[in-house]
Amino acid sequence: MGKVVGVIAIKGGVGKTTTVTNLASVLASEFGQKVLVVDGNFSAANLGLHLGLVNPEVTLHDVLAGKHEMEDAIQKHDLGFDVLPASVVPKKVEMLELKSHIKKIKDKYDMVLIDSSPALNEEILATMMASDELLVVTSPDHPTLSCTMHAVKVAKRRGTPITGLILNRVYNKQFELTTQEVEEATETPVLAVIPHDVRVLEALAATTPASVHGDISDVGVEYRKLAGALLGKQYEDRRLTSRVKGWLQRGKLMEVPKHEVNRTLLSDSVGKE
Repeated sequence: MGKVVGVIAIKGGVGKTTTVTNLASVLASEFGQKVLVVDGNFSAANLGLHLGLVNPEVTLHDVLAGKHEMEDAIQKHDLGFDVLPASVVPKKVEMLELKSHIKKIKDKYDMVLIDSSPALNEEILATMMASDELLVVTSPDHPTLSCTMHAVKVAKRRGTPITGLILNRVYNKQFELTTQEVEEATETPVLAVIPHDVRVLEALAATTPASVHGDISDVGVEYRKLAGALLGKQYEDRRLTSRVKGWLQRGKLMEVPKHEVNRTLLSDSVGKE
């Protein structure tokens, strides 16, 4: 039976949908996983738009309304994963039924990724209820951190395990919050630090995940390493600059970043399951 991972945030624009599409693409292409991505943002669906699905004939809204079965709404993407889009026109549905519908098909996949709503309402609750574990997307600034702390607190009250945080759009500037500060405030490990890269927007315009758009960048490598850790595996970055960093870290001339340590711990833990 597949694992259901909800990707949440309660502040819009932090890169939640981008995270879902990039993880799906590398899980499928690099690790051979059978993956389904689900648009759980019922009132402002845009997962399909990220992937070039502008006007799907059957959507998750139709499934929850009892008009169609899940299989009718699932579409195969060229990058090797399946997509369950939602309607871009909001419709009233029983959102909390999402869990029962996903339960019917999760055994057909290695991993199901749910792109949740960024609002603290019934929509994000539906994702929390349907998920086996959660990833929380945030960015290194105080307003977003405040929202992230709230999201973590709500998830813990619901009892859905939080695997870790994804720190997105990092400029590596002194005015930004550090990984340690984010971890201490949320009491949650940071598993990936995604650098700011304008090529992410370029990929979005091409309706293609940045991790597979053009040459492999630091963004693509971070998503690959995160995907590997979620599976209990390690992705080896074979680029020369990364190999040099590895040599320096093994020689203790350079400190291993905290999020890389967290990924190793997660990978080891998953590998023992």
